Amino acid sequence: MATEIVMPRQGQSVEACTVVRWLKQPGERVAAGELLCEIETDKASFEVESTAAGTVLAHFAAEGEEVPVLTPIAAVGEPGEQAAAPGAPPAADRAAAAALSAAVPGAEAAPFARPPAVAGGPGPAVAPSAAPAGGAARGGELAGIEAAAGRRASGKGPAASPRARRRAGELGVDYTALSGSGPNGRIIERDVVAAAQARPALTGAARAAAVAGAAVPATGSGIGGRVTLADLAAAAAPAAGLPEAAAGAAAEPVDTVPITGVRKLISERMQQSLRDTAQLSMHATADAEALLAYRARLKASPEHLGLRRVTINDLVLYAVARTLPHFPELNAVVAGDRIERHRAVQLAFAVDTERGLVVPVIAGAERLSIAALAARAHELAAATQAGSISPDLLHGGTFTVTNLGALGVDSFTPILNLPQAAILGVGALLLKPVLADPAAIGAPDPAQVTWRRHLGLSLTIDHRVVDGGPAARFLQALGAALADIDLLAAL
Repeated sequence: MATEIVMPRQGQSVEACTVVRWLKQPGERVAAGELLCEIETDKASFEVESTAAGTVLAHFAAEGEEVPVLTPIAAVGEPGEQAAAPGAPPAADRAAAAALSAAVPGAEAAPFARPPAVAGGPGPAVAPSAAPAGGAARGGELAGIEAAAGRRASGKGPAASPRARRRAGELGVDYTALSGSGPNGRIIERDVVAAAQARPALTGAARAAAVAGAAVPATGSGIGGRVTLADLAAAAAPAAGLPEAAAGAAAEPVDTVPITGVRKLISERMQQSLRDTAQLSMHATADAEALLAYRARLKASPEHLGLRRVTINDLVLYAVARTLPHFPELNAVVAGDRIERHRAVQLAFAVDTERGLVVPVIAGAERLSIAALAARAHELAAATQAGSISPDLLHGGTFTVTNLGALGVDSFTPILNLPQAAILGVGALLLKPVLADPAAIGAPDPAQVTWRRHLGLSLTIDHRVVDGGPAARFLQALGAALADIDLLAAL
């Protein structure tokens, strides 16, 4: 009997993972414990081992497809064993469907692949008479895509109930392509559900493109006959006979990057952050001469002390961790209608990776020495860049630091990392003129002006939670801590 390989759970907060690459194809032998595929969450990537030995009989998910955890993604067994996709009807039902297709001209049995996820369950069964007329030839939504495009262009479309429109959005069905079974031809919810059940399987990205008006081929090249984005692109290729200029423009190569994984999460979180908070940014600088001198001493310290790898960013993290406990308004998160001010500093810091921005968390940062904090930051950053960090280490932060100074950015307005109340942006080192006697009255004597290096600091707060006064005082205290970093390190 074939063994199903399920999508493993990666941390308590992860509900679904994306199949990045299959390492074993159907028909290939695999040993128990041998790598089967690569997957990724919205934060990190992992490798999945086969839990059984045998031949890979089938894949139940295509590369690039998001699959809920603990859902079967492949079957392993001996050649000849049956491996139906999860949710597929038994062999007898498939035979009956094939017979029905042969007996009724024009009827087409839908591919037996994993059914599309439907909010609230699979939906009610619909009698054949309720199926939309436009779906007889190619199945539901797909049969009427081109006709729907013509209706949209003319500004006309069939009447549809609010529930039908809402259900169409949930299932990814273009309701303008359907014929309604309600009064006066009105499209109702059961028409939408029938279209979703009758259509050929599409990948999530292809379904969204089809609803947006892309031409859909009758068959797909994906697993189980699924229609993929590549199939849509092939269907949209320039037709023969187009003017040469138009054909050349249509054939221009374009790199298409799907918004998935980390990129999708960043997009959603940034939009939500700007939409749901009252963000205020303020900028300051901190005298960095003592900071740079202290960093030079660490770099020249004996190797056995383990301090040579401490960076300027590590020292900034240390200063933030030691300053935040004195400003609980900023070491806070918003939880519904409550503000939770934390005593421990769960310090998050942004790491730039090939897959996007990822923010690991240093737990209890206020208790760590400079050496311990730097070592932990480097460990988390390395795991993040390798894509092997546990998702559980990417949650629970109470304050975030993001540094663009190494890229020459003087100052910027960092966006809040929800649900945190504040985020600090670190800019580049700048030369600033400083008076030897700041209290001197009148025009400054050029002989009393010196140039000192300063570090740019940009603080964004959620003004619903933090007022400008406490935020400004935090920046002032942080600047003083950085200016006297050697004294802070002695505490």
